[in-house]
Amino acid sequence: MTSVLSPDQDDLAISIIRGLAMDAPLAANSGHQGTAMSLAPLAHVLYSRILRHDPTAPDFIDRDRLILSNGHASILQYAMLFLSGYGLELSDLKEFRQWNSATPGHPEVGHTAGVEVTTGPLGQGFANAVGMAIAESHLRDVHGPDVINHHTYVIAGDGCLMEGISHEAASLAGHLKLDHLVCIFDDNKITIDGSTDLTCSDDAPARFRAYGWNVIEAGEIAEDCDAIEKVLIQARDHKGAPTLVVLRSHIGFPSPDLTDKHEAHGNPFTAPLVSATKAVMGIPDESFYAPTDFVNAYRAHCRENGKTVHSDWTKRTSRISPALNPNTFGVASKEQVAAVLPVFPTDTKLATRQAFQKVLEATGSALPFVLAGAADLTGNTGAKLAETSAYSSSNRSGKQIYYGIREHAMGAAMVGMALHGGVLPVGGTFFVFADYMRPAIRLAALSRARVVFVFSHDSVGVGEDGPTHQPVEQLASLRAIPGLQVIRPADANETAQAWLIAATHDGPTALILSRQTVVALTDGSAVSDGAGTIISTEKPKAIIIGTGSELSVAVDAAALLNSEGISVNVVSMPSWERFAQLSKANQDKILPRSIPRISVEAGTTFGWAAYATDSVGIDRFGASAPGNVVMAELGITASHVAEVTRKAISQ
Repeated sequence: MTSVLSPDQDDLAISIIRGLAMDAPLAANSGHQGTAMSLAPLAHVLYSRILRHDPTAPDFIDRDRLILSNGHASILQYAMLFLSGYGLELSDLKEFRQWNSATPGHPEVGHTAGVEVTTGPLGQGFANAVGMAIAESHLRDVHGPDVINHHTYVIAGDGCLMEGISHEAASLAGHLKLDHLVCIFDDNKITIDGSTDLTCSDDAPARFRAYGWNVIEAGEIAEDCDAIEKVLIQARDHKGAPTLVVLRSHIGFPSPDLTDKHEAHGNPFTAPLVSATKAVMGIPDESFYAPTDFVNAYRAHCRENGKTVHSDWTKRTSRISPALNPNTFGVASKEQVAAVLPVFPTDTKLATRQAFQKVLEATGSALPFVLAGAADLTGNTGAKLAETSAYSSSNRSGKQIYYGIREHAMGAAMVGMALHGGVLPVGGTFFVFADYMRPAIRLAALSRARVVFVFSHDSVGVGEDGPTHQPVEQLASLRAIPGLQVIRPADANETAQAWLIAATHDGPTALILSRQTVVALTDGSAVSDGAGTIISTEKPKAIIIGTGSELSVAVDAAALLNSEGISVNVVSMPSWERFAQLSKANQDKILPRSIPRISVEAGTTFGWAAYATDSVGIDRFGASAPGNVVMAELGITASHVAEVTRKAISQ
C-alpha cells in the first residue's frame, strides 16, 4: 500500500463506523449493531491496509475477496463500502433494511457493489470462502501467479462455527491446504440467547488445528489497529495451510451499558444508549455523523491504493488473452458448446447419468474452465472428467474435485467458486441428498450463481436401497425455488441439450438424472422450450406428459391407447421453468387446455395441477425392492397410465 492514514484518522474512522453501526439500526428499528461495533477496527484495517481492492472497479479480477459470513452484521460492510468509495452514500445507509434500498438486511451479491456473496444463513459464507479459495488456487496454477494471485478473507462468528457446514468446509479446506484463505473468527462469546457457555464448550483453535489449519490466537487486540494489521499480514503470508485468526472481541463495545451483553446482538440500541456510547467515543451526538472532508480523504486513500494495485496487475497482464475480461472470464457461448455437443442415435440405451458424463467430456474443449466433482459419488453421478487429473494440494490445475462425504460444504463451496468467477463448478450427489444442500441451492438461486448441481438416482427406480434413498418430494421442492432452473431429461439427447443450456445459463441449474437405463426416444429439442411434442396424432383426445425415465412409460401407454383407436399425443416436459417462460399461446400449442392432460412422474404429484388435469405419481414414500418392482407396485406403468387416461377422456 502507498497511502497511509494517521493514528488520529484511524480513530475517527473507527468512531464513524461505530456511529453508523448504531444509527442505521436505530433508524430502521431493526438490525444488529453489536458485532459491527466490536469489529469496526478490524474492518477499518482490512479495507485501508490489507485488502488488495479497487473501489472504482469492484469486479477487478485479481482483487482480494472479503466475505462477511455473519451477515447479520451487514451494517459493518455497508459502512466500509460507504467510507471507501464503492458507491454507497449516507442516503443509502439511512435507508438500511428498507424496500428496494442498496443496504438490505443481509449482504446481497449483485445488489450492492463490493459485496462478494449473499450471506445470512450462518456458516454458508464460510463455506463460500472455501470455494472461492479453491477457484483462486486453480486459476493461479492455470494462468500463472502474475495473473491470478489474491486472497480470500472471511469473517465468521460463533454461530458460523457452530453450524455443521463449517465443520465440513473447514475439514475440506485443511485437507486441500488452501493457504490463500484467511478466516477471522470473531470470538465475542455471545449469541442471541446469551453467553456461548449456554450451548457450546468447543475448543475452536484445537478443532481447526486438527483440520490442518494454521491457527493464530491473537488475543485481546481487537482495538489495536497495528496489532491487527500485523496478525493479518502474518496470516496472509503463511504458506501450506489456511489460517484461522482468533480475535477476542467484545460485542457492543464501547457502549457503557451493553458491552459483552447479548442484548447488543440483535436489539437496536435506544436513542439514549446511542447518545451515551457516542459520548464515550467523543463524537457529536448526531445521526449518521460522517464529516465530508474526512470521508473524501478516506475515499482518496482507498482509491489511490486501489489504483496502484489495479494498474500493477494491468501492466503484468497487458499481453494476456482478452478472456480475462470480467464479463467473459469463464464463459462460453451456446455456439461454442453446440459445435462439440454429441448427438446420440435413436435407441441408444444409457442412464442419463451415464449420458451426462459422455456429454461433459465431449464438450471439454469448449468449456476448459469446468471444475467437476462429487460428494464421494463421482462415478455414480456422471460428474466425472475421466481424462483430467484430480485437483489437490499438489495439483491445483486438476479439474476433478473430490469433495468427500460433505454435501453441505460441496454445495456452498460451488456457489463460492461460481461467484469468484473464471470457473464453472459442476457437482454431483444422489438426488435424495439435495436435502443436505438446500441452503446452498437456495442461495445460488438468490445470487444467480453460475453453478450446475447434478443429482442422479432420481426416482424410486433406485430400488433396493429403499425409501431413505428414493427421492419422492425432492423434485417438487426444487421446482419451488425461484430462480433455479430444474431440468429432468428423458434420454441421452435431452441430457446433451440440458448440459448445453446449463453450461451457458446465467444462473444455477439442477440436472436430475436417472440411475436406470433409458432408451433414446427424442432429439432433445423439447429442452429448450421446457416441453415438446414427441408423438403427435390427428385430433388427439388426450395428452400424456412424461419427464425423465417416465417418458418411456408415457410412450408405451400412448401405444396401448392408439392401438385401441384412442388418439393420444405424448409430450416430453423436462423443465417447468423453461416452459413457464413461453408465451401463453405457445404453451397452449404444446398443452392445449381443451383436452385432458395426464402427467406421469415417479415422484409427488404436488404442483402438476398447473399443467395436468390428472396425474400419475407417488404421493407416499417408496419401498425396498428391485427398481422395476417398486415402479410397478406404485403404479408407474404403461397400463396404469393408460387406465387413468381412458378415465379422464370419458369424464
